[in-house]
Amino acid sequence: MNLIYAALAFLMALVFGLVGVTRVGSWRIERRNPSIGEFADIGGAHIHYVHVPAPAGADLPPIVFIHGASANLRDQMLPLRPLLEGRAEMLFFDRPGFGWSGRGSGNNEDPSAQANTLAVLMDGLGIRKAIIVGHSFGGVVTSAFGREHPDKTLGLVFLAPATHPWPGGATSWYYDLTTIPVIGRLFSETLAYPAGMLRMADATTCVFSPNKVPETYLANASIPLVLRPSAFRANANDVAGLYRYTLGAAPHYADIQAPAVIISGDRDKVVYAKIHSVGLQRDIPGAQLVWVHNLGHKPDWIAPDLVVGAIEKVSGRDVDLLAMAKSVEARIAGDLYGVGKCADLKEPEAELAPT
Repeated sequence: MNLIYAALAFLMALVFGLVGVTRVGSWRIERRNPSIGEFADIGGAHIHYVHVPAPAGADLPPIVFIHGASANLRDQMLPLRPLLEGRAEMLFFDRPGFGWSGRGSGNNEDPSAQANTLAVLMDGLGIRKAIIVGHSFGGVVTSAFGREHPDKTLGLVFLAPATHPWPGGATSWYYDLTTIPVIGRLFSETLAYPAGMLRMADATTCVFSPNKVPETYLANASIPLVLRPSAFRANANDVAGLYRYTLGAAPHYADIQAPAVIISGDRDKVVYAKIHSVGLQRDIPGAQLVWVHNLGHKPDWIAPDLVVGAIEKVSGRDVDLLAMAKSVEARIAGDLYGVGKCADLKEPEAELAPT
């Protein structure tokens, strides 16, 4: 019996110790990655955003950026804002539950709700219509916005998007675990932070692979913010619920009428590009898919010039995106970062592969 008590005491001490490590680690992450924008209260959620007002003589319409899973507004702002500064009004925001945005009580639990939150934020800032640019999970929020808020949508740009159901609907085990009541909360409050810090550099390598991770990416893009317990749970709920959401949403993408461009790489190791990107091209009337050879999951960082070209394209300009893609391909043709360490994704629906 004494051994049982001793084991229980050790287990409790371990749990409380890990909780302490997580709380201290979260405090340090927040100290190193403070908020950089303003806040708006929308439907009970405290939303963090950076609004770049329209410059005099802007030659592009307003542009709104929606980041992907595990990220925050800096992930797109750092590579793209410098290229568009002085050309357009811009809005970058932390999706609910990410970065410095709150999730809200019972709100923002699916991409449609997050798109609604964005629509309210745009109204509050006086942005009537905009081009919406979404990366990865931000792609499904972008598709929801274009379908449910056509009056606010001038065009859509999808970057390595996740938008369609995939065979089996599997996600990483830690996302599924985190969504389990009690157990998931315990996991996020104890093990997610220390394990995440140990794995973050390798995981980021595989997000970019075969392209090189910019040297200051993790620090400057504030990616560790996702390891705080509340953000980790929000991220897990988003990713774990993606398959179920897309089952109902994807059949309605044909309702989207805005011009759309999809940029995707044939070496993406995060999402099934030949399901999601080719699916969007098939389902959205008139959508253009720009397929970039040897590009991984980060067009925003590796091919920001091509992203700007896509924004110009959906704004109505005559832009040769295929020629721009060839230029990007020449630039990254020799990239082999993470090869051998990061497994290639094998799309289970080969018939959707581009020719």
